[in-house]
Amino acid sequence: MNILVCDDDKDILEAISIYLEYEGYQVFKAAHGLEALKVVEENEVHLGIMDTMMPHLDGLRATMKLREDKNIPVIILSAKAKDTDKIIGLNMWADDYVTKPFNALELMARVKSQLRRNTSLGSLESKSNVY
Repeated sequence: MNILVCDDDKDILEAISIYLEYEGYQVFKAAHGLEALKVVEENEVHLGIMDTMMPHLDGLRATMKLREDKNIPVIILSAKAKDTDKIIGLNMWADDYVTKPFNALELMARVKSQLRRNTSLGSLESKSNVY
């Protein structure tokens, strides 16, 4: 499975990538929303993890743009932790919302949950028992 991680904080980007790669996922990295859209256009991506506050194009707008022609789950990763921020994120087509600082093991569980939901119940075909 291919996962896009989009965050302008290089340390967070690398940390998430390490956890995902350890779990056996192929990781594509982007530093802002415009890069993320280019990655999704050029590669088969099965899930996206998007920061909200980034230069050039924020994660919420990138998610909305992505949803115009792709149906992949998106987990928003944000320092904005107010209920209203979470509600806005979920109403703007995000499938899940995780606040920073986050527990990496919880994020991995949410990734697996979204992939399982999308392969078992959604539009993605499950090719094996590995998620």
